[in-house]
Amino acid sequence: MTSAAAVKRRNRVDKFEERRRELADAALLALADLGYARTSLRTIAEHTKFSHGLLHYYFADKVELITYCVRRYKAACVRRYEGGVGEAATAGALAEACAEGLATALSEAPLMHRMWYDLRTQSMFEEAFRDDVAEIDDSLQEMIWRNVTAYADLAGSRPACSPPEAYALFDGLFQQALQRHLTGAENALDDLRHGIRGLFPRLVGCSAES
Repeated sequence: MTSAAAVKRRNRVDKFEERRRELADAALLALADLGYARTSLRTIAEHTKFSHGLLHYYFADKVELITYCVRRYKAACVRRYEGGVGEAATAGALAEACAEGLATALSEAPLMHRMWYDLRTQSMFEEAFRDDVAEIDDSLQEMIWRNVTAYADLAGSRPACSPPEAYALFDGLFQQALQRHLTGAENALDDLRHGIRGLFPRLVGCSAES
């Protein structure tokens, strides 16, 4: 039987973790707006309703806070990239759904995606970020590969590339579209949709009409 003391300890842990999540979510918004290089615990505090002292109580330093943010970002990141292709009945419908899903993900949260690319670059300098960034990259690669193999099955073909190759091509199109979207290019999202739709058949060696 659980003791009252154990329940209290668990409640304290739960409340502590809930507070860390709340702080991390607020910090994510500041990071998305300012970027890694322009943030510190103090600047994050200035852009949230929380004090510098409170942030420092829950996180030892900026690296610990951002590492925690990256872990929080993982699940949301994969959801934003999902193309909603589970119900596609044809290869063309799957490609269309994925293209629309990625364009929608970009348009709804461009600053969050900018933050992701910022942190991925920083992981080459900050060892503390590397495992978490690698885990996110692996999740995104797996999601892309599921879509590519599903397209190949619907097209009656087989992928003509490896999972890393497919991910590199999709990610390159997405990052390029993001950069153009952030600079105000009106056709950035349409070009992304067109690029994604055209990429699928090339990756499985079949016609776009499959």
